[in-house]
Amino acid sequence: MDANPVTPPLLEIDNATVLRGNCTALDRLSLRIEAGQHTAILGANGSGKSTLVQLIARQLYPLAPSDGRSPVRVFGRDRWNVAELRGLLGIVSPALQRDYTTDTPLEVFDAVVSSFFAARGLWLDHEITEAMRERANAALVQLEVSHLIGREMASLSTGEARRVLIARALAHRPRALLLDEPCAGLDLASRRHFLETLRALARSGTTLLLVTHHVEEIIPEIERVLLLKNGLALREGGKAATLTGEALGEAFAMPIRVTQHGDWYHATVQ
Repeated sequence: MDANPVTPPLLEIDNATVLRGNCTALDRLSLRIEAGQHTAILGANGSGKSTLVQLIARQLYPLAPSDGRSPVRVFGRDRWNVAELRGLLGIVSPALQRDYTTDTPLEVFDAVVSSFFAARGLWLDHEITEAMRERANAALVQLEVSHLIGREMASLSTGEARRVLIARALAHRPRALLLDEPCAGLDLASRRHFLETLRALARSGTTLLLVTHHVEEIIPEIERVLLLKNGLALREGGKAATLTGEALGEAFAMPIRVTQHGDWYHATVQ
């Protein structure tokens, strides 16, 4: 038995093409993200970011290659039960938040603990163990939202609801979090507070995949960036090589000026 087993990459995509209708949403995309490698996926609207999120989450599938091999592997596997994958890869997105803050009322603790049943809320046949209860409470404390227990999700601010949904994902102690536009709808102060929460998560050992079109949301702990444009991988590498005026100008099709303040990058249109 190997005393030092090799940890598989978090994500391997090999020459994947995804069609949406008659349009090519991702065009022969290749990407490899190692476990523990915090990564930002950056691009303009329509660049393929949402398609990539759905590809990773097993909500979309690529065209089958001629050799029959799957071009997408998550945690070293190309076949997953989606519920099992959700326990290892927590996903938080504006679409998920809309689902949890509209329609049927849902209490905060129930929203978190029901993740153990892959459900939105609790049902009569759901038996909550003490371990589930403890992990749900611990996740709410970690995200600093335990004081919201008893409130309905629909009554929360955008930032509060986002934190509760991350707590829901963290209750499973996932290896990684996939955050799709996590700062959407947040004001300046709430965004900075939220980004500090993400920094703490990154430092605690949870691998972050951050999908955004805002350079300012790329926290210092993220060292690697994939730039997407028209479904193509435009550039990939460290921030010094990817967060440049030239690269971002090409990605967003307009002149961009990049400045750096400490470990944070900022981009403005010239």
